[in-house]
Amino acid sequence: MNNDNIAAISTALGAAGVAVIRISGDSPLSVAEKLFTPAGKTPVGDFEPNKMYVGEINADGFSDYGMCVYFKAPKSFTGEDVVEFHTHGGTAIVRGVLEKILRSGARLAERGEFTRRAFMNGKLSLASAEGLIDMINSETESGVRAGYALYREKLTRKVGEMQDALLDALSQIDADMDFPEEDLEKTSETAVTGDLEDVLARTDALISSFKTGRVLKSGVKVGIVGKPNTGKSSVLNALLNYDKAIVSGIAGTTRDVVEGSIDYNGVRFNFYDTAGIRETDDEVENLGVKLSEKIARESDVILFVADGGAMDGEDEKIYSSVSGENCVFAVNKCDAHDYADSRADIYVSAATGENIEKLKEIIFEKAVGKVDTSADYLCEERHLSALKRARESLISALSAVGVQPLDVLSIDVKSAWESLGEITGKTATEDIIDNIFSKFCVGK
Repeated sequence: MNNDNIAAISTALGAAGVAVIRISGDSPLSVAEKLFTPAGKTPVGDFEPNKMYVGEINADGFSDYGMCVYFKAPKSFTGEDVVEFHTHGGTAIVRGVLEKILRSGARLAERGEFTRRAFMNGKLSLASAEGLIDMINSETESGVRAGYALYREKLTRKVGEMQDALLDALSQIDADMDFPEEDLEKTSETAVTGDLEDVLARTDALISSFKTGRVLKSGVKVGIVGKPNTGKSSVLNALLNYDKAIVSGIAGTTRDVVEGSIDYNGVRFNFYDTAGIRETDDEVENLGVKLSEKIARESDVILFVADGGAMDGEDEKIYSSVSGENCVFAVNKCDAHDYADSRADIYVSAATGENIEKLKEIIFEKAVGKVDTSADYLCEERHLSALKRARESLISALSAVGVQPLDVLSIDVKSAWESLGEITGKTATEDIIDNIFSKFCVGK
């Protein structure tokens, strides 16, 4: 990693009370000396680490009265010497100070370069970096919590322990190979089998948590389906508490998917109001029907909506195709009809709002249930892929115990170790690392 000085604005650009401009590298204090005039007697070169100093920040053409702080390596975010200027948050102020910094011995940081330097300097793992960007990008409490668990190295510690167990297995294999005259093979087989079975069980536990983790990070996909004119769009509007979909008494008004989201109990719910499912000769409407069927297949929860009248054959056909553990059956227009169906989960009125809040509760329970939303779960597709590959290698190794010589097992054991290392960053390729840090903003 090039250890030159890099700089960037670390807060959002725009009018604000305070803005932060960060410099990291081998000599950020030398850059700060060219801009900052302390109010006290301590010169910039003698600043104590982790102490805020007030003074004048001099850009070309204007000055601002703010603060400067120095973080000494390795006790900084990047693991390098870091200086931060805390200015007033005006756009012209921040840009002017940054431009002066760039003319005083620093270059503009690339996307995610501060965090990448932290990773390269051993300040955080690759999984922790992914958790950080998840926190920054999250729009829900559950997403922040999922990202924070990653950022605080919970997954890294678990995977690290699994890798250590695999190293123990490899050590057993090496001992058997180095001292064949000691007749250690049977003892080694037992120890290796125990290590591999333990790691496999932990791998399965992490993989099984992915569905919940994905929901907590990205939200619940809810497809609203039913025949035309049952009030699906009205139900969507009621759930969102604003008019997102066009409502009409004409069957087939919704021909495309209308989307809307809410944050409920800290979890994002993404609703998809689909075209009414029915047989039709209208080419455009038929495309909408096919898209509705696709949404239904891909949804975490299906909200089947029937109107307040009795279910007819068309309703029954649709319901039979979507009913199951992830389906919520809602009867709409309960303010105008007395229809009852023993299969229904709830009766609502999109027109009056009756039971709409209860409907949200039912959908939440169906999608999240009694899940502890503050616990840590696997939530990255990349991690899931690495764990699945590790699992395949572990199963292959276990199937060969007692059948193949122990040294043959080392190939699969090492492969499992390398797959797990992609999560922490120990064995991640440059392409993987580049892809992860490209998701960051310049100031992070």
